Amino acid sequence: MTDHHADQPHDVRTFFAARAADWDARFPDDGPAYAAGVAELELRAGDRVLDAGCGTGRALPALRDAVGPRGTVLGADLTPEMLAAAVRAGRGRDAGLLLADVTRLPLRDAALDAVFAAGLLSHLPDSAGGLGELARVVRPGGRLALFHPVGRAALAARKGRALTPGDLRAEPNLRPLLAAAGWDLIRYVDEDARYLALALRRG
Repeated sequence: MTDHHADQPHDVRTFFAARAADWDARFPDDGPAYAAGVAELELRAGDRVLDAGCGTGRALPALRDAVGPRGTVLGADLTPEMLAAAVRAGRGRDAGLLLADVTRLPLRDAALDAVFAAGLLSHLPDSAGGLGELARVVRPGGRLALFHPVGRAALAARKGRALTPGDLRAEPNLRPLLAAAGWDLIRYVDEDARYLALALRRG
């Protein structure tokens, strides 16, 4: 995504539906990166965590390991084909899977301790609204990890694009966007092998 353009929900569904079947095969080596991203949330046994825009569920096993059998792991995605691929991969055993738009989650206020979101921000039609909805469902002091297994420059190069000053994931743009939605950015990493923005729920 460049500047303030973002996909509409129907476009997102169409894009990912066509790619769901071979998504994991295209990125077979991302598992350790996802596990490292999940570790940044510092989850504890018994915690309640959501993978927002979970796709084929690559983060779900690590999330389950982190919260243990007493914890709650949910995976929400807009695309039925992605959730079906998660089930085929056996990841439905690690989490409750929700066919849901993360900008309108069927969860009560402050229901969660943390949210993990891989590659989500650029697919939200309303970035501020989406981050605000994630803040709504996380308790004060809870955490949000915006993650990608490669950094912004590497991802742009992969797509044959240049980085733009308006990229929402750049720290100068992301920090005020998160703040307006109720989050404080506490850690920011953007390197070739990883992108991570870790935020704390205010309140």
